[in-house]
Amino acid sequence: MLSMLEYIKTILQKVSFDKALFEKELAKAIQMLIPDEVKQLKRWCYAQFGKVYRAVLNRCFARVRFT
Repeated sequence: MLSMLEYIKTILQKVSFDKALFEKELAKAIQMLIPDEVKQLKRWCYAQFGKVYRAVLNRCFARVRFT
């Protein structure tokens, strides 16, 4: 069974062809995950999509407050 984090990674890869859809799914994912998973997702997203969607990633992850 996939963890929620792995499921979200799969979704993000599938929607990565569309910037608006990618941003929407990423924002949704950030809300669903616990802070530790968000940190893992952030690292993975920048490694996978940093060249293409850096502005989107910066925008989405700037809203995150790690406590």
